[in-house]
Amino acid sequence: MNVGKLGVWYFFDGLPAPVAAEAAKRIESLGYGTLWIPETVGRHPLVHASWLLANTSTLNLATGIANIYHREPGVTLAGHNALNEQSGGRFLLGLGVSHKPLVEGVRGLDYGPPVTTMRKYLEGMASAPYQGVPPAERPKTVIAALGPKMLELAREATDGAHPYFVSPDHTAMAKEILGPDKMLCVEQKIVLEEDPAKARELARPVAGIYLGLPNYRNNWLRMGLEESDLENGGSDKFIDATFAWGSVDAIKARIQEHFDAGATHVCLQPVNPNGQFGDLHWEALEALADLA
Repeated sequence: MNVGKLGVWYFFDGLPAPVAAEAAKRIESLGYGTLWIPETVGRHPLVHASWLLANTSTLNLATGIANIYHREPGVTLAGHNALNEQSGGRFLLGLGVSHKPLVEGVRGLDYGPPVTTMRKYLEGMASAPYQGVPPAERPKTVIAALGPKMLELAREATDGAHPYFVSPDHTAMAKEILGPDKMLCVEQKIVLEEDPAKARELARPVAGIYLGLPNYRNNWLRMGLEESDLENGGSDKFIDATFAWGSVDAIKARIQEHFDAGATHVCLQPVNPNGQFGDLHWEALEALADLA
């Protein structure tokens, strides 16, 4: 499976199905290798991926991520195999443990120790029966991994890692743990705005969605930020570390920093200057497509 150098990570849940299909086709036409879709409280990610795969011909679909608390391992294995058999190997399964406030507060489930829970889930997938027509090649799996222990599990038990909301410094740390042969698919938020104050103003509402989630906070603190950097939408230091903003050339330079640090794939999440969450910023994706 070749996921390409560049992909697009975006919340497609807010798009009606025909509009989402057209957006996926447009991303494919621009040359991006993979479209990443998340799972929160919207569409079932495997059902959504099936629709988008059926409406494209070369674009890979990846989950960034499918929440392991939402389905038992055998069901995930069946979906993974079926999507790859049906699409000719164009589906990359990204799995994650999500966050305690979402798992317990929204779903009413018990949130276990992240690494132990993920390890058990992967073992369950490996041992689950599957009697459908197998895909031509072994499907690939990556896991959401931020800290050293989860990255070690990614190295030991999967094809790689999908770190989200990270800096190039984190990419370098992740690569050192994963080693040379694993996929390192890094998400990077981008703001095509050269004015520093405007760029940070656009970034802060997006950052605010994540600032209260402990898995992300712990990672940012581990990477050298202070608690004060994570308040009131994030300090300038935080925004500058985690968002790529500025001119097209400045954003390209940040993307290259991830590749220089060891990323095998960078998926871009554009922030639209119109402030509408769920409205893809095509100008940014078109301007950066020559890197794909």
